[in-house]
Amino acid sequence: MTDWIKPLKVLADPTRLRLYCLLDGEELSVHEIRQITRLGQSRISTHLRVLEESGLIRHRQEGKQRFYKAVPLEDELAPLRTYALRAAKELPEYEVDRENLQRVLAMRKDPTQAYFQRVAGRFGRTYGPGRSWQALAQALLRMLPPLVVADLGAGEGLISEMLALRCRKVIAVDNSPRMVAYGRRKAKRNQISNLEFRLGDLEDPPITPEEVDIVLLSQALHHAVNPARALQNAFRILKPGGQVVILDLLRHSFVQAQELYGDLWLGFTEGEIHQWLTQAGFIEIEIQRVAREEQPPHFETLLAVGRRKDHLNPEPQI
Repeated sequence: MTDWIKPLKVLADPTRLRLYCLLDGEELSVHEIRQITRLGQSRISTHLRVLEESGLIRHRQEGKQRFYKAVPLEDELAPLRTYALRAAKELPEYEVDRENLQRVLAMRKDPTQAYFQRVAGRFGRTYGPGRSWQALAQALLRMLPPLVVADLGAGEGLISEMLALRCRKVIAVDNSPRMVAYGRRKAKRNQISNLEFRLGDLEDPPITPEEVDIVLLSQALHHAVNPARALQNAFRILKPGGQVVILDLLRHSFVQAQELYGDLWLGFTEGEIHQWLTQAGFIEIEIQRVAREEQPPHFETLLAVGRRKDHLNPEPQI
């Protein structure tokens, strides 16, 4: 006689239902599940153990990693899978989980992403005379073609000044009259003629449609009242084929940031940024974590990029 009680009890828990849904058809490591769900590792491991003890999933060992996958259910239990997957769609995290799952699966296929995952943090681990991120940034900057860049939420324009060393033109936008005035004075004093400061909101920047090649939002998006609207307008001001580049904080719980730094958002999840970029019309979206501070509260930085479709080279029809 088939034992229905145990699997029904196990899947009655929303978190375990969520994990079971992810593992139905996909084999995932604990690290990948954490990237998708943003749950803590110990919590994930606890629920995976319960799912495995109930016979709903199994794992295989590969080196130090365990990979988990749902077990095909017997004939009498097959309807349980159908109803479980249907119920999972009612979970509030369902849509974001699916987007994050696709992003994680895409990273597996991208050798560049895999490489950065392996070497993350190694650059500064060993001292070498003159070996610094600042020097490397200056060198890489000089390899860029002369582009028109919009630096939205530019503040006093430190990044804008660096970009202006190479770019054809840099438009620095900030909503603080004091910052804009300071930036203009400094650019004039340093004779940086291709750097223009404009007073405006990053959600509706004073830039004409299709005016720039790159839109940069460096630690600025979490100051926007409506981040989705900011990305929609980033799309508007980009030339076809242009790119948006976002550096911002991963979702955190350091609520003091709102008072200390005027942050409106406590960072973002990869899924939120991916969803907003997709809704704005961007393609070729890539998102990854690129830095983690050593000191508490251990802020982590996300890098997200997306491209506006080139009218001359549309995406192939599948």
